[in-house]
Amino acid sequence: MLKNVAALLIDEVNPFELGVLCEVFGLDRSDEGLPVHDFAVVSAEGTAVRTHAGFSISTPHGLDRLEEADLIAVPAGSHFVERTYPKEALDALRRAVERGARVLSVCSGAFVLGEAGLLDGRRCTTHWRHSDELARRFPTARVEPDVLYVDEGPVVTSAGTAAGIDAALHVVRQAHGPAAANAIARRMVVPPHRDGGQAQYIERPLPRTRCDTVGDTLAWMERHLDQEMTVEQLADRAHMSPRTFARRFQQETGTTPYRWLLRQRVLLAQHLLETSDATVDTVAGRTGFGNAAALRHQFVRSLGTTPNAYRRAFRGPAGMTEAA
Repeated sequence: MLKNVAALLIDEVNPFELGVLCEVFGLDRSDEGLPVHDFAVVSAEGTAVRTHAGFSISTPHGLDRLEEADLIAVPAGSHFVERTYPKEALDALRRAVERGARVLSVCSGAFVLGEAGLLDGRRCTTHWRHSDELARRFPTARVEPDVLYVDEGPVVTSAGTAAGIDAALHVVRQAHGPAAANAIARRMVVPPHRDGGQAQYIERPLPRTRCDTVGDTLAWMERHLDQEMTVEQLADRAHMSPRTFARRFQQETGTTPYRWLLRQRVLLAQHLLETSDATVDTVAGRTGFGNAAALRHQFVRSLGTTPNAYRRAFRGPAGMTEAA
């Protein structure tokens, strides 16, 4: 059972991510028949912890409070990606897992768990902006950059800010059942479970690489994404054999013509869904997918969500024009 929860604070903690933990685990909702947790905010660096927002949080609880916690949650903080952490806090996290407690990180709090060695050999995630650095710093961790959260045994890691809500509700759902998690979500006015992952929120235009021989062809492809293209046609435009063109394309872009074209079409579809009132069928035509069903298929494969769900997320209900 989940009864005792502690939030571990390190200097420059982000107040919002801490607030997520306080809201899910720290409020007394017993009047609604919901579980109550013995919740404490613990400082790893003195009684007053600085936040990145310019104020401090005072708490009487030191690291010894972690020894009785069933769950230790680590919210994100400023510069957590590159800073070092108190050895005593890392030791406490390791002891907690060894005795059977769970740990949960929000956003860049994953770097604290990684420094404690708790991500080694485990699947994990963090905010998409930091996923490459997390994988670099902890090479034995199996970083999954596209998901909202990962539950890997005693270690739960979540992506950016709001994904901490998803992960925290997941922990509640496991410990107390879906009814409790759903009731807390309703109080917070958030969905109890979100479909898709953080792939839909990632800004990732294709990198501009040095393209000595296929650069002109790339520019033409970008201008004609709505047209059918074959490697043979593109090779003819570049005055090469299909085999030579495919090899040069891979060397200069790092991917195949098909994958490059698919990614560009998805990027254009994202832009149109965000900025225009075009129907999904129209977007499909303008991006070379042909019809809404084909666009939906590739959207789900690439981003883990549907075109209409993406439009709702980035434009709201007013942007809905046609089912996909």
